[in-house]
Amino acid sequence: MPLFFLNLAHAYDHFFMLIFPTAVLALGPAWGMSYGEALALGTAAFVMFGLGSLPAGWLGDRWSRAHMMSIFFIGIGFASILTGLAPGPLTLTLGLALLGLFASIYHPVATALVVQHASRTGRALGVNGVFGNMGVAAAGLLTGALTQAFGWRAAFILPGLLAVGTGLVFMRRIAPALSQPAAAASRRAGASAPVDAQIRVFAVVAIAAIFGGIVFHSTTVALPKIFEERLAGWTENLAAIGLLVALVFAAAAFAQIAVGHLLDRYGARPLLPALAAVQVLCLVVAAQLWGPGMLVLAFLLMLFVFGEIPINAWLVGRYAAPHWHARIYAVQYLGALGVSALAVPLIAFSHERTGGFEALFYLLAAAAGLVALAALLLPGARRRAASRPVTSAAPLDAS
Repeated sequence: MPLFFLNLAHAYDHFFMLIFPTAVLALGPAWGMSYGEALALGTAAFVMFGLGSLPAGWLGDRWSRAHMMSIFFIGIGFASILTGLAPGPLTLTLGLALLGLFASIYHPVATALVVQHASRTGRALGVNGVFGNMGVAAAGLLTGALTQAFGWRAAFILPGLLAVGTGLVFMRRIAPALSQPAAAASRRAGASAPVDAQIRVFAVVAIAAIFGGIVFHSTTVALPKIFEERLAGWTENLAAIGLLVALVFAAAAFAQIAVGHLLDRYGARPLLPALAAVQVLCLVVAAQLWGPGMLVLAFLLMLFVFGEIPINAWLVGRYAAPHWHARIYAVQYLGALGVSALAVPLIAFSHERTGGFEALFYLLAAAAGLVALAALLLPGARRRAASRPVTSAAPLDAS
């Protein structure tokens, strides 16, 4: 049950962060703003999504990971409600910033809890990733439907009420169990990796977090607008666009389960370069593709983008000491989520200047190419050697 709630929290985290990119398609015209102008209001949410991860990770390791997750659920719910009640652009920006701050708790704190309580790290991270991407998928679907039926404000307020209720249940029933030492963690043992291997791994993690984060956040934020433009004449209804985005995200998310199993069996060395290289190919083709073929290519692209997600967390779980996990995840996600703050203005600026997404696709292809090259630095792993995280790592084990 604790792992289920941690997985559910992952769905909530991505759902709430991606309400705005779909709701903005209705909010912009309602407030007399262009797509780029309205989308730029969401920058504060993504800035706080990145910056908040550092104090969240520190509090998770030094205070209580379970209590931090209670704050996550209740805080993100109230912030979403306040955003839905915003009377103008300034208050909307402040509400989104608060939403991003509470959302920043999840990745450093909950990822450490998943690694701590899971017996097979790769599989657990893969399942956890699927839940996160179900949240991504649901954001487009439910936001489109709620906005179409009740207006964009309901798309923030109704999910916010659900999150607050979930938080109250979590605080009373789940948090006490998560506060107990994990039996799975106590059974893990392993020798420290060589220092040079650790340095290479954490260099790759940093590069993949930054440039892979640019690809992930740019594609997930821009996809509703990409479909609106590239599928023009095929579907123009906002709810239908939300449904298509949801289907792409939901179907592609299951790649993470397969990647999780492969991580436990073979390690990250053969997986990360291949996943990133295929992203390059998909993004280059996407720059020139229009019509229904864009829907097929979007699915293939997101299949490999989502498949990459568990790898960084798995590497940290394998090479870092457990009592440092939340802080290391915080630094990792500061890079990954911090660049999400760049993704929104990057999309808005490139679209305003070029009137389309061709330039964005080429920039993202370059970012994925850097990840593919960096991944070649990863040390090899013997078969099945990766199924258990290492419990100590000299350079990171110092207090």
